[in-house]
Amino acid sequence: MASFGDWIEGARLRTLPAAVAPVLVGTGAAYQVGAGSLARAMLAAGVALSFQIGVNFANDYSDGIRGTDDVRTGPPRLTGGGLVKPSTVKAAAITALGVGCLLGLLLIALSGAWILLAAGVIAVIAAWFYTGGSRPYGYMGLGEVFVFVFFGLMATLGTTWTQAGQLPASSWLGAVGVGLIACALLMINNIRDIPTDSLVGKNTLAVRMGERNARLTFVAMLVVPLLLALIIALTAPWALLVFLLVPAVAAQSRRVLSGASGRDLIAVLRGTGLIELGYGILLLIGLTLG
Repeated sequence: MASFGDWIEGARLRTLPAAVAPVLVGTGAAYQVGAGSLARAMLAAGVALSFQIGVNFANDYSDGIRGTDDVRTGPPRLTGGGLVKPSTVKAAAITALGVGCLLGLLLIALSGAWILLAAGVIAVIAAWFYTGGSRPYGYMGLGEVFVFVFFGLMATLGTTWTQAGQLPASSWLGAVGVGLIACALLMINNIRDIPTDSLVGKNTLAVRMGERNARLTFVAMLVVPLLLALIIALTAPWALLVFLLVPAVAAQSRRVLSGASGRDLIAVLRGTGLIELGYGILLLIGLTLG
């Protein structure tokens, strides 16, 4: 029987900054134009966290029943590790996604941004078929596309829109930046799993690119958001606070380019998550002051 700690591990806490960071950036952009709302920001964070946890449990279930997680270098999964019945993990995924939908409906009702209702439906469908269904697109190297669109563009721009009713340039640039760092999180996870994913036909972008190119791409996904902050600083000079992350970006880049593998990349995954969270916090501060 799975312990509480096993369920916490199954929720993949290291990935949760990918849910919070775009809300922070989107809220900062709303405050920059004088329309920020703490209450709506909290609701948006609830939506994002619920969806992220739902996606994580859905992936655990789908990969587990396929046998993809039978052999892995990272922590054991709930389904693949035999800790929980697949049906229970599936129910947990549906519950988390359902909570996200309810919070999303409340946010849409408060803001009047009903156009986001369709976006929410698409997000739920995309979340399930990432690794679910007969032809999961996460197995085709399209996982980063999903992450960039939904945990970058949609989460950031949706947050700004529900607070400000407009999308300033800082929201677009911040959305691209935070989306790329979220992709870096997925990339480093997939670099770690290249040996096992290759064996089971899970052709992630890292598998398709090859290890060397995947590592270089990971570094680019961390560096480009810093350069985007330079553009944001033209209208919000305090956005340069983001450059406080340069030492952390350099440290994780060195570890990846030096060939760290297996369990050593778990620390990189954790560090990348903190970089994304830091990016969100520092841009929130920079845009609000701007």
